Amino acid sequence: MTKQSAPTTKLVVNRRARFDYDILDEFKVGIVLNGPEVRSVRDGRASLRGAYVTVKDGELWLTNSSFTLKQSGGEGVVDTSPRKLLAKKKEIELIVAAKDSGLTIVPLIMTTNTRYIKLTIATAKGKKDYDKRETIKRRDNEREARRAIKRA
Repeated sequence: MTKQSAPTTKLVVNRRARFDYDILDEFKVGIVLNGPEVRSVRDGRASLRGAYVTVKDGELWLTNSSFTLKQSGGEGVVDTSPRKLLAKKKEIELIVAAKDSGLTIVPLIMTTNTRYIKLTIATAKGKKDYDKRETIKRRDNEREARRAIKRA
């Protein structure tokens, strides 16, 4: 009997990261969350927009991510405190080396396979404005081509 892995579910996606940065290397790391934070992630009430990863004392920390936590009154409280990321030592060394060489570390996707929530982070280089305009033009051209094929 072989053990089957559960399908990966994307819970939170940082769509802006792929537009603002050229993604180089991706790493899948764990994230330290408590109960209400896990519930908010599974319900889709978390955001990675504007979030980034910092390195403190050889540890990775997710900064500026927001989790909307439910309160007993039904109102949500937004929590933006830093979260510790769990990675292997060699991965941390590679990430620190990339950070020292001037790259940015951005979170891309929060996923789940089973009961664990994983975060995909990437080393990235910021795009210039003309690169972003080029990306928009390419997307528009691809969209027009798909419409033309659909009509024909």
